[in-house]
Amino acid sequence: MTAVIPTDHHFPWTEEEYLALGETEDRVELFEGDLHVSSSPTPRHQRICGKLLLRLDAPCEARGLYVHAAINLRLKPGTIVIPDLTITSAIDFDDRVVPADRARLVCEVTSPSNAATDKVLKMHYYAEAGIPWYLLIDHETGTLVLHRLENNAYVRHATVRPGDVLRLIEPVTVDIRPESLLPPR
Repeated sequence: MTAVIPTDHHFPWTEEEYLALGETEDRVELFEGDLHVSSSPTPRHQRICGKLLLRLDAPCEARGLYVHAAINLRLKPGTIVIPDLTITSAIDFDDRVVPADRARLVCEVTSPSNAATDKVLKMHYYAEAGIPWYLLIDHETGTLVLHRLENNAYVRHATVRPGDVLRLIEPVTVDIRPESLLPPR
């Protein structure tokens, strides 16, 4: 059964109340006690995430890391987000929430409806949580923008468009061709 988000709830939401919502049809995240609700991703978005997850899986396992789609990631008390993909070190696979200190890279696939959240809000929270790498993928063009954490803020490390190759060496070693992630037109 899918949970319904109560409209008469008073601010702020606790983590316990947030987790008690269970599974919902929408993507629901908690930012400092405030719920942020977005629609389920499009098939294009899901295809990009799925292809990238498959590309990262073996290199992650080779380094003793794990790649996950849409996990609950606690950035700090009262802030639990759901990145599109997350590479983590060892975690308890039965915990409902993964602590941010286990995340090595987070990835968000941006679209017009969520670009500001991914490029500003989440970028700020991921940096504040100390996550070393942040990858943004434009769902329409396939452009990959990799950021690295430097002095508690992200700096652009690489921008790669279809036809070029993103060569990751941290947290895993892998080459990613943006066009290989995109569905056919």
